[in-house]
Amino acid sequence: MRSARAAERAAGGRPRLGATEGAFRRLCGEERGAVTAEFAVVLPAVLAVLGISIAGVFIAAQRLSLVSLAAQLARFEARGDEDLAAAMLADWAGPPLEAERERSGALHCVVLRSHPAGGLLSAIAVETRACAAVAGEESVPGSAAVAAATPAARSLA
Repeated sequence: MRSARAAERAAGGRPRLGATEGAFRRLCGEERGAVTAEFAVVLPAVLAVLGISIAGVFIAAQRLSLVSLAAQLARFEARGDEDLAAAMLADWAGPPLEAERERSGALHCVVLRSHPAGGLLSAIAVETRACAAVAGEESVPGSAAVAAATPAARSLA
């Protein structure tokens, strides 16, 4: 034996709502499309957070590459291998670089600057500085104080 609701559905009519179903719909109202509207509001925010996260990872990776390159350039130039350092800069596959060199006593320092991406991220600059002791230089600033403070230096004196 079929229920009255099943009989109405079979006849093509709209089923009558039970007392609890009718009360629930009257209480909540009609909410068709609410999920679509909420999704349309949340989607741009989720995409913005995702884009910022990906950009942050990209900029961090760029910074790591620049730190490594600056350290290698400083070492090569400090020991007199300018040709090898120039070849490394020429082989750089990343975005264009600005390179500055400075000498402070027995230290040779290299400063690299880059804008890792275009578009909105072009306003962000990544900069790194690396120094290396110059080959053949007798004193590095602070090396005499460190050498005098070590136990091995005291025992030799």
